[in-house]
Amino acid sequence: MVGLAYDCLANPLGAVRSTFEKAIASGSDPASFDGRDWGAVDLFRHFLFEDDGLTQVQTLSVLSIVPILNSATIRWVQPNTLVRFRGMIQDMLGNEFYVGAYKDGSVWRTNKFTDVPQFPMDTSPDMRLWERRMLYCIPVPGQNSWTESPSEAVMYRSMNSATQQREKRHRLDVEATDNMDCNVSDEGVECSPAKKLKEDGHLQSQESITEGTSSSMIMGPDVNRDSLPCLIKIYDCPESDLKLNEVFEFVGVFTFDPEFKVDKDECDDFTNGFSEDVLVHFPPNKVPRLHCFIHRKLAVHDFLPHSPTVEPKPNLVKEIREALLGHLTAILGNDGVAAHFMLLHLLSTVYSRVETVAVGKLSLNLTCFSKESVPVFGTPLRLAMKNLLPFTQCISLTVDYLNTASLAPRKDYETNRLITGALQLAEGSHLIFDETHLEAGTLNSVGVENARVLKTLMELQKVEYDFKFYKLDMAADIKMLILSEGKSNILPADIVLPFHPSSVGSSEVAAEALEAWRWYLATLRSLPHSIEPEMQKVIENDLVAARQEDRKLGTQDFSRLLTMGRLMSMSFGETSLSLEHWQMVKELERLRKERLK
Repeated sequence: MVGLAYDCLANPLGAVRSTFEKAIASGSDPASFDGRDWGAVDLFRHFLFEDDGLTQVQTLSVLSIVPILNSATIRWVQPNTLVRFRGMIQDMLGNEFYVGAYKDGSVWRTNKFTDVPQFPMDTSPDMRLWERRMLYCIPVPGQNSWTESPSEAVMYRSMNSATQQREKRHRLDVEATDNMDCNVSDEGVECSPAKKLKEDGHLQSQESITEGTSSSMIMGPDVNRDSLPCLIKIYDCPESDLKLNEVFEFVGVFTFDPEFKVDKDECDDFTNGFSEDVLVHFPPNKVPRLHCFIHRKLAVHDFLPHSPTVEPKPNLVKEIREALLGHLTAILGNDGVAAHFMLLHLLSTVYSRVETVAVGKLSLNLTCFSKESVPVFGTPLRLAMKNLLPFTQCISLTVDYLNTASLAPRKDYETNRLITGALQLAEGSHLIFDETHLEAGTLNSVGVENARVLKTLMELQKVEYDFKFYKLDMAADIKMLILSEGKSNILPADIVLPFHPSSVGSSEVAAEALEAWRWYLATLRSLPHSIEPEMQKVIENDLVAARQEDRKLGTQDFSRLLTMGRLMSMSFGETSLSLEHWQMVKELERLRKERLK
């Protein structure tokens, strides 16, 4: 087989130019390429998903050898190479116009998938103005470290170690020139530590030398190493394919040019001032750019480092269920009832909406906690959630927090940006609220609004975004667990259960068991489910009898019991509710009510 004339990993722009030139040579009109691929994207799709010629191991896809751009790899990933970025769409910045095709003499060139022209470009009637979308993406909030695959972790550590060695040698070289002044001689340029002459004649600061000139330090010192954002530029994609707060993997060209800037006085009709605004608010030395070839929406199971391709068969699922239930029971001080409710809570997900009702949610409020018991049981529970679920966060709810926190995102029209809030989270996120430090106090206007936002999220699974002139409800799917002394008044959960521990268990678990539990929770939550007509009649009779016994029961209680029935059968890997599992739900509800008495 004849090899490619370019390296899709190290020189993706070469592949873009080659396919463009081929399309032009075949007689295609450059004007027809706006919003349409001329073969470049198809080439990369074939390279990544169909051609396995570059893999060393048969089971390893080509996509896995494409580096992931994050706070660890940004130190060594080279500009203009093929990378992946996994993140949540935090803001949608609208569209950007750019010169997509132009003539260099008699030869057509393209600027697609780049920030700056690769060849000289003069204004001419032959220019073709195209359009691309701008997305501001961030690492998924609360993403836990175990979601990074072991092979990537080893590679990042080795690269980081080599980077540190190069930086150390570079600092020693810099220190050796501390007393030197900048002057030009036949031998070259000698400089003081304050400034150094670059090849293009511009002066560079000493800090920039130390942090920026090494090839291992691609980004400048201002990059947020803990949570690296990325400006994604999208081409030829319907707007409906990408939505706010969704999690995607983007594959494309990583570009970085710290010297790239637009003079405000030189903005032309093509930029319309937009490029200048982007550079002000998202400078290249803080926010890297990725010109996207291919994107795909990610689900929770896509973050499992080892995702076995096995069917969730009942026998296998039952074994994993029993082991996980035993682990939760140990974490929860041998409280088996709390462990059963916790399992259903972890499997819950919003699978449909009927008017204002989010069907499938199951929030849990464990009461009888105190400041003293939280370190004993709450801390291991929080660590267990971090080990089991990809995206988790814990919030200590206090009067001061409510009065000062920014929970709901808001639009800043001066910068034309959506300012994120603590509740702008990805689908499948898990939140623990610790109310044991909540004491008597006065809520200011911000606190009252935050309490309302939290209640809305708990009851409707919606977060109200503040666009200043109007409010917009954004659907959410966030599992919420509340630890409190008594029933929470701020967060009215679906399940309120007094916590009754009898011992302090161990939370240690084998890595193999953790992998099985993660797979279990990620896979079963998406199983289809139905209720056969015979079971519908049984449930209807039981609910009528329960209403006759307790007139306070309403539609919310019946909906909660049906949700518990669905989750109970799913926990066994079943797609249809059986009489046995319905009986288990009724028994759990009976035990819960006994505790509430």
